[in-house]
Amino acid sequence: MIVAAADGSSLANPGPSGWAWYVDEAHWAAGGWSKGTNNMGELMSVLDLLRSTKKATEPLLVLCDSQYAINCCTRWIPAWKKRGWRKADNKPVLNLDLLKQLDEELTGRKVTFQWVKGHAGHPLNEQADTLARAAATAYQQGTPVATGPGFSSAPMSPGPSTPPEAPDPSSTLAPPARVGPGPSDPPDVTLPGPPSAPAADPPPLPDPAPQLPLAEEATDAASRRVGASPFPTPVEPPEPLRQAQPDLFSLPPAVRPPREEAESDLVVKLTELTRELMSDQAQLDRERLDQLMHPEYVAHQADGLIRTRGSILARPATLAGPIQLDVLGGDRLGENQVLLRYKMKQNSQGFLCAALWQRTGQNWRVRFQQFTPIPG
Repeated sequence: MIVAAADGSSLANPGPSGWAWYVDEAHWAAGGWSKGTNNMGELMSVLDLLRSTKKATEPLLVLCDSQYAINCCTRWIPAWKKRGWRKADNKPVLNLDLLKQLDEELTGRKVTFQWVKGHAGHPLNEQADTLARAAATAYQQGTPVATGPGFSSAPMSPGPSTPPEAPDPSSTLAPPARVGPGPSDPPDVTLPGPPSAPAADPPPLPDPAPQLPLAEEATDAASRRVGASPFPTPVEPPEPLRQAQPDLFSLPPAVRPPREEAESDLVVKLTELTRELMSDQAQLDRERLDQLMHPEYVAHQADGLIRTRGSILARPATLAGPIQLDVLGGDRLGENQVLLRYKMKQNSQGFLCAALWQRTGQNWRVRFQQFTPIPG
């Protein structure tokens, strides 16, 4: 079985947007638009994955943290298609070009969709999110996009042969929603017509900013068999709310940490972590660099650029040599947040800096950094 995570990202929604799917380091792809929405990225990641694996003989398991994408592929597309691609209120559906192409690619495919909780440590989902954010950031900054090897001929990393049948309630995985023919389907069964009570459809909501049409228009395809969805009747939220982000100082729903370290010891500890973060050694060790940065990491650089965790991890390491770091103070902003203020000198250039460190579980990870050049 091919197990892949698919994810989308939009920096302003609508704004610079990216999409990505990830199986392993030899099998992944990413792309985006200079202006798009988060839902466009979610749908496009699944569409490109389906196209890339079209010739594969193994069944496909798609992990998504977007129930919008899952419900589009397993529930809403058949209902919208029967109404001429219109919602229950007779308004046209959004992202029509993407939906039509998804409908064509899903026809006849054995595909299973499974929901995973975003930003919860699932390795495939985290990597897809990182690649999608990196693509969106590249469009924002006008830099080349790392598009990936695609579905190469290289052997895939070992993965689960079948999706979990009885996931633990605390797991980040939800039960799968299957699309396409499979052992549990009765023979020669196709999608039934409208039931006596019409299938629930997302309520009418204000449309977001105009969507971007794709250059390629797909044709309609025959109906496909759809497995029962494990989700309750969903409500499609308005576009701006689909990728709600926590505010900078929100506390994570983590287990309460042990007794606080002494303030002085904590400042020393975070100073050493900051020095390690800025070192050439950490820049070359991407696994360690990833451990030091919070998933929502953002840096305001001295040159005016805004960098995210995804864009930093997606680029080659930049080595700047030894640094001199002098701490000005540490301010506790909450039980799990400390703002470290310091001066840094690197290559004869001085900077006035701030770093917001946040504790997740037992580890401190940097969430925000600001670098202001010191004249002269």
